[in-house]
Amino acid sequence: MTKTLPAGLRASAVVAASSANLGPGFDSLGLALSLYDEIVVETIDSGLVIDVEGQGAGQVPLSSEHLVVRAIERGLSAAGLRAGGLKVRCRNAIPHSRGLGSSAAAAAGGLAVVNGLAVQCDSPELTLDQLVQLSSEFEGHPDNAAAAVLGGAVVSWTVDGSDPARYDAAHLQLHPDIRLFPAIPETRSSTAATRGLLPEQVSHTDARFNLARSAMLVVALTQRPDLLLEATGDRLHQAQRAPAMPASAEYLTMLRRSGIAAVLSGAGPAVIALTDGSALPTEVLEYGAANGFTVTEMSVGDGVRWNAETPAHALSG
Repeated sequence: MTKTLPAGLRASAVVAASSANLGPGFDSLGLALSLYDEIVVETIDSGLVIDVEGQGAGQVPLSSEHLVVRAIERGLSAAGLRAGGLKVRCRNAIPHSRGLGSSAAAAAGGLAVVNGLAVQCDSPELTLDQLVQLSSEFEGHPDNAAAAVLGGAVVSWTVDGSDPARYDAAHLQLHPDIRLFPAIPETRSSTAATRGLLPEQVSHTDARFNLARSAMLVVALTQRPDLLLEATGDRLHQAQRAPAMPASAEYLTMLRRSGIAAVLSGAGPAVIALTDGSALPTEVLEYGAANGFTVTEMSVGDGVRWNAETPAHALSG
């Protein structure tokens, strides 16, 4: 039976950016970053009101097509709830179309904020497993979504033979010495467009190379940061996407030739460098700035968080 939420309930969620693939771990490895979007939702009698601040303001649809709204509606349905109307405020810090998981954050945050509403009417919360599954359904693959939900580093996968697709993930404890340096350009890219550049088939040699590097990368991220440079090698997607983002490809090459473990963040065009404790050399930072990249150090991001924020008067009468 579906339970209708009263007007006046208020909840919020905070969700992190993420970097997926990390070189060889195509559609499977991900890492949350300490850059966060916030979603605040209030139930109203009817209608839909959306306000967007920061990234995406004036660019995303202010309708039921908004990804956060779609995720909230999916979460309400999964929790056996409905709302007469919604007021949704998005305070966005995650850049859109840069390879930093903005869409995964929107899906995970929209789903998670439902938990802040559910607890106020004695309804069961969506579990972390459900949040990974439902947010991955929006994405079609679980790497960014799982990182946004669980935080830290993740290994994620699609369960073999499942129909419809079933997604799962395991959390990795990132080694404390690892430092993260995302380089974010002003230019944007489309994940769908860059995925279209990838070949339908790859050689056995290249597949074997990436399998070995993916396994090594799990060790590097958790136990042996000294292996990061070798472990972030890739032959399956980064070079193939280079024609769509030449500045990112050149910066990536420059970083790696300087002995720094660097990868395309997701489908790009952002690049992320990982070190085993050292800062980036001045010449590397200057090169990035001269070529349109904003390079900042970030820590590993937390998993999605939600809160109930019911005003004192909300349930009166």
